[in-house]
Amino acid sequence: MSSSASPASWYLGPRALQKRLAALPLPAWRFYDVVGSTNDVALQWAAQGAAEGCLVIADAQTQGRGRSGSRWWTTPQASLAVSLIARPLPTEREALPRFTAWAALALAEALAQTHGLQAAIKWPNDVLLEGRKVAGVLAETLWDGNTPQAVIVGIGVNLATQAVPPRQEVDFPATSVAHVLGTTPDRWALLDALLQRMLFWRNRLASQRFIRAWENRLAYRGEIVQAGTHQGVLLGLDAQGGLRLRCADGHVETLYALQGHLRPKRSPQVG
Repeated sequence: MSSSASPASWYLGPRALQKRLAALPLPAWRFYDVVGSTNDVALQWAAQGAAEGCLVIADAQTQGRGRSGSRWWTTPQASLAVSLIARPLPTEREALPRFTAWAALALAEALAQTHGLQAAIKWPNDVLLEGRKVAGVLAETLWDGNTPQAVIVGIGVNLATQAVPPRQEVDFPATSVAHVLGTTPDRWALLDALLQRMLFWRNRLASQRFIRAWENRLAYRGEIVQAGTHQGVLLGLDAQGGLRLRCADGHVETLYALQGHLRPKRSPQVG
C-alpha cells in the first residue's frame, strides 16, 4: 500500500487513511491534496504499469473534467474525487462502455448502503439525488494500437454544500449529499462502500444481473426524454446496456453512445 508524501487536508491524514483502506484489496493508492486531474494522474500511472485496482485520491482538482470535456468542480474538503485503474480482459473489449455504468451503479448502491439514499443513474454517466446531479463518472481508455490496455474510471461526488457549482455555470441542476441529508457525510465510509461495490461488480460486468441492477436505477424510465437528437419514451436498457427509446412513430431505437445530453421533457428539479 502506498500513498503520496503530501500532507492531507481532508479529515483523515495519509496514515489514518491507509488504516481505513487497509482492509480493501487495493495494490496501491496515491493521495494528493491538489492535483490537476485524478484521471490524468491515473492514466500516467497506468502507462507506467500500475496494476488493476490502483487508486488515485485527491482533495481538490484544478482541471477536473466530465464527459465531452465539461469542467468538473472539485473544491477542497467538499468532494470525493477518485480514479480507479482497471485492466480489461480481451473478452471485455465490447463491454468497455459498461465501465462507466460500473462506477455509477456502485456509487448509487454505496449511497443507499451508507445513508439510505435512493440515487438514480442518468444514462450514461451521471448519478442523481432528488432529480439533481450529485456525481459524475468519466471512464477513459488507454490504448496500445487497437488493444485497450487500461480503463481509468474517474468518479466525482459533491459531498458538502460548497461543492455545488453556481447554477449559471452548469448545464443541469446540481446538489450535494449534505444538502439531501442535512449533514455532511463521512466521505471515507462512502469511499469504502463505493470500492466494495465496485469490487463486487468487477467480474460481473458481462452478466445480465449487472444490466438488471443498472436498469433498476435508471432515471426517467417511462418518461419522454430528449437524448441528443433523439426523442422518445425511455423504456430501459437492452442486453448490452444500450438505451431503448420508443419514438413517436412507435418504433424502438437503441442508443449505445450519446452525442449531447439526456434530458427529461419535463423540467428537472431546480429548487
